[in-house]
Amino acid sequence: MTNTQEKLNIGVVGAGSISGAHLGAYAANPNVVLVAICDKNEERARAAADKYGAAKVYTDYRELLADPGIDAISVCTWNNTHAEITIAALEAGKHVLCEKPLTKTVEDAERVAAAVEASGRLLQVGFVRRYASSVEVLKRFIDAGDLGEIYYAKATCLRRLGNPGGWFSDKERSGGGPLIDLGVHIIDICWYLMGRPKVKSVTGNTYKKLGNRSHIKNLGFYKAADYDAERNDVEDLANAIIRFENGASLMVDVSFTLHAQKDEISVKIFGDKGGAEVEPALVIMGEQHDTIVNLTPQIDHKTFDFEDAFGREIGHFVNSCLGKVETLSPVQDGVEVTRMLCAIYESAATGKEITFE
Repeated sequence: MTNTQEKLNIGVVGAGSISGAHLGAYAANPNVVLVAICDKNEERARAAADKYGAAKVYTDYRELLADPGIDAISVCTWNNTHAEITIAALEAGKHVLCEKPLTKTVEDAERVAAAVEASGRLLQVGFVRRYASSVEVLKRFIDAGDLGEIYYAKATCLRRLGNPGGWFSDKERSGGGPLIDLGVHIIDICWYLMGRPKVKSVTGNTYKKLGNRSHIKNLGFYKAADYDAERNDVEDLANAIIRFENGASLMVDVSFTLHAQKDEISVKIFGDKGGAEVEPALVIMGEQHDTIVNLTPQIDHKTFDFEDAFGREIGHFVNSCLGKVETLSPVQDGVEVTRMLCAIYESAATGKEITFE
């Protein structure tokens, strides 16, 4: 493949729920030919291929990677398979968009980074919130210095009832619960907007007090395709404070289930010239003429819009593969976010602060 190539031939590995966001965005992208879909469940792979117009179906990702007609893949599988599939794809000469988290462990993340360097291929980590239009707008304000030095951020993503079960609540496959599933997004978006400072220390707590609350009636929530009420060995709540070498700090709390009045998502960053809220809706705070002002950008998507953000993320990946732009979420960022997540789990398990040199 060269930079002059007009279309990108895509394969998608994993036909579970998140793959729909990838497949829909690929199918709508005029620069993409959706070639193949792979899933261990052939019936599910074939149904997705029929729906989105993929010509080929595989049940073994190695066979898909052996197809010389495929330029790049999306990895939409269980977290514990990300490293294996991604490294194999890079070694096969494919570009990769890997769903978050990059891997379950720092060691695996570093192996992936080494494979990226050795292969010369592109890897984009699926930090989809970086590609949201509201974040792009805010980033322009930050880069222009309107918020000044960002020294504090606070992020919350609390579900009162929302353990998806299935592989999400199986630690072997997922690596953890709400921290690695939801926390990865809000930690990353804060860190990204803060300028990606180097981590100095992490203190975290995890709690497993409520289980999956599968006994609750009259209130629905998303359930994984392989939901099993008997399987749940992940935390239901996690919180942490992350300190950075530049003196900035980030506080975060996330839950699958909690005795809360309602679900809550909040992402806030604070600088010495201004502040901003990314969620629940974009607003920028500052001072003008000795007066505190709240500035509300007039944009189509003031909050995270799932379909729009995935379309933008996939479009950016395609353009990166075609040599038109640089990815906003390179493998090195995936390694660092994995380092933070693992440090929170380690701190919670040991009851100690985790420090980095």
